[in-house]
Amino acid sequence: MQLKTNLLFLVALVVLPCSRVHCEQVLVSGLRHVRIEGPPEWTEFPNSPDERFIDVKFKSSENKSERTLVVQQQDVKQRWDVTINGTQIGRLRIDENDMRVYFPVPANVLRQSENVLQIEQAAQRNTVTDDVRIGNIRLLDRKVDDVLSAASCELTIVDAVSGLSLPSRITVLNSDGALQSVAASSGDHLAVRPGIVYTSNGSARFGLPVGRYTIFAGRGFEYSVDRIEITVTPGQSVQRTLKLTREVDTDGLVACDTHVHTLTHSGHGDATVEERMITLAAEGIEMPIATDHNSHVDYRPFARQANVSEYFTPVIGNEVTSRIGHVNIFPVAAGEPIPDHTLTSWQALLDNIYATPNVKVAILNHARDQHSSVTPFGPLLHNAVVGENLEGWHFGFNAMEVLNSSATQTDILRLFHDWMAVLNRGYRVTPVGSSDSHDVGRYIVGQGRTYIRCDDRDPGNIDVDDAVDKFLQGEVLVSYGLLTKLVVEDSFQSGQTATAGGETVRLKVHVLGPHWTEASRIILYCNGQQIEERGISERRPNLATGVKAVEEFRVPKPKHDVHFVAIAIGPGIDDLYWKTAKPYQPMSPDWQPHVVGCSGAVWLDADQDGSTTSAHEYARDIFMNAGGDLNTILKSLENFDEATAIQAAHRVQQAGNSLLDDSNQAAIRNAAPQIRRGIAQYLNAWRETQMAKFRP
Repeated sequence: MQLKTNLLFLVALVVLPCSRVHCEQVLVSGLRHVRIEGPPEWTEFPNSPDERFIDVKFKSSENKSERTLVVQQQDVKQRWDVTINGTQIGRLRIDENDMRVYFPVPANVLRQSENVLQIEQAAQRNTVTDDVRIGNIRLLDRKVDDVLSAASCELTIVDAVSGLSLPSRITVLNSDGALQSVAASSGDHLAVRPGIVYTSNGSARFGLPVGRYTIFAGRGFEYSVDRIEITVTPGQSVQRTLKLTREVDTDGLVACDTHVHTLTHSGHGDATVEERMITLAAEGIEMPIATDHNSHVDYRPFARQANVSEYFTPVIGNEVTSRIGHVNIFPVAAGEPIPDHTLTSWQALLDNIYATPNVKVAILNHARDQHSSVTPFGPLLHNAVVGENLEGWHFGFNAMEVLNSSATQTDILRLFHDWMAVLNRGYRVTPVGSSDSHDVGRYIVGQGRTYIRCDDRDPGNIDVDDAVDKFLQGEVLVSYGLLTKLVVEDSFQSGQTATAGGETVRLKVHVLGPHWTEASRIILYCNGQQIEERGISERRPNLATGVKAVEEFRVPKPKHDVHFVAIAIGPGIDDLYWKTAKPYQPMSPDWQPHVVGCSGAVWLDADQDGSTTSAHEYARDIFMNAGGDLNTILKSLENFDEATAIQAAHRVQQAGNSLLDDSNQAAIRNAAPQIRRGIAQYLNAWRETQMAKFRP
């Protein structure tokens, strides 16, 4: 430790040659891996950090006026205080993105003799280990405003076809590839954070330090990304135009983010409601649901004030934030009372929610995350393959988040599997993609989104009633960098019911995405069981822009009703203009980023009786007709799939007939292969729930 501190001390003495006007002093060269204590947060970090905190001694002259401290930071998730000579001059930004931030050093903080810079994680109750990289620290002899406004840049972002200005997100990277703080403030038509400038009217002017920069412009998932490179010198003013192209065809699909927050009304994060209007317009969200915690907020007056009403139709909602789970509800009539979030049973909570005038949708949010010591879909409360709460809690939700881009799962498909199991349990539940964004820059609003199949020709006047009806019918697509459409028998899509004659069923999968995302494979599910996986080779030249793949599948026609789901997956985005975030509550230090698109469910009425029957309903009838006799049940399951066998196994186990008994195991070993596989899946999930009960 002493050696490292001495090395830093030597570095701190290096002073770059002064120009005739300005000087800068390098305090730390390069990036240092810093961790206060404990094991690595992620496997990308070594077991032992370079330092537990930054502690730099340096010599300087007294500062009679403000100076500037420049710091590069990466992977900051907790609070880190920045002090000089014991005076706190700021905190690192809580933001995992790579960025260069600037702190004003007030007059009279620096001493003529030795000075000490410290950057240390704040010790708090239940302090969580935070692996960060900090470095490239410099001390400049100018005010922050003077440093950041040494030159200026004026940008215009337009549609490449029409030439019309577009609301957009501008990302500014410096020569180190980090987000570069700029001289601009949020207000009027801009929302600004380090390296990020959102514009609601397609124009932005901001200051920059002298140097080289790469600048990107984009407008959410559906558009291309344009980029320019500039070098600015003192006093220079640069003007550029960037052009965006609509690459993903979403005609007839309304882009909806069902989970949107503001600092103004939720009390955490950093996006004010005024900034949120700008970011929604710039990310192309056509129907945002205002879901501030236990609040009913109407975005319409704020949208009018920001002159962005033509870009989206806001809907009043609420994240009912209870101790037993978080539930997004909408639409809410203006002025109606807020549901009682203190209720302690799902039955009472949902009854109270649905009693709120106009409310039709209740979404179970981030069911694998723990809040108030409750993880709704954790093994202590939930059997993952049966899709059932182990305590008998009432499942009255009609939708659930399968993708939350601010709180992704370590296994990106975990919640998708949970949702398909819930469908097998007999609940008709709409899959939801959302952003849960509380921020301007840290988590991108609309990065996770739900496309609803309804008229989107006039984004400022969406028919909300029609959109809600289609949402509840499951006519949706879930998008996180990809969009996946599934057509069964040439005419049926998600939320609809198909019929099929003959011996096979024909399914066609379309995978869409802008040029800056990649799809690597398609996974096809029947009743939640994977039936085929197909790699997507390099892009075929005959495909239109925005189309990643068009694949046809033929599968044997099931003997009973089923639901089909297609999911496309690809590598995550590392570029800072649309970076895919790390898990909020990781299950492992190992993590691979992904983009994903899910088709929603298409039901097949295989027996052509005019209705669809779930695996749970089939299993219930089989169990009852067999009087609970396992051998009779196994025989009856021969014409059914793994999902039905799972539901039947749960019935048997719940009735007190242990599937682990020797005689039952012998009978199971002689059962059909799909029955054995289903029962094995059930027993694995059952063991997980039993272990959770005794876990300390």
